[in-house]
Amino acid sequence: MQINLDTLSKDELQKLKSDVDKALKSIDSRRKAEAKKAAEHAAKEYGFSLDELLGGTVKGSKSAPKYANPADASQTWTGRGRKPNWVIAALGAGQSLDDMKI
Repeated sequence: MQINLDTLSKDELQKLKSDVDKALKSIDSRRKAEAKKAAEHAAKEYGFSLDELLGGTVKGSKSAPKYANPADASQTWTGRGRKPNWVIAALGAGQSLDDMKI
C-alpha cells in the first residue's frame, strides 16, 4: 500500500497518525493476550496455574496490612508507599511503628 504523504492535508495526516497509533495499540493488546494465553497453556502442561508460577503477585494486588491506627482499627497501612496521616501523627506523638503493628 503506497500513500503519498505530500498530497495529504494537515487534517488528513493527523487522522492517519491517529489511526496508526490506534492500530499499534491494538496490535500490542492482541500480542499480550496471545502471550498470556501461551504462558497459561505452558503452565497448565506442568500442572500449575500462571498465578502459582508468578508467586501469586499480580500487578495491582494489595499487600496485607501490617499496621493499624490505635485510635481507629479500621485504618490500616501495609508499610509500603507514603505514610498515612494517622501514622505521621502517631510518630509525631512519640509512638513507634512497633506500637501500631498488627
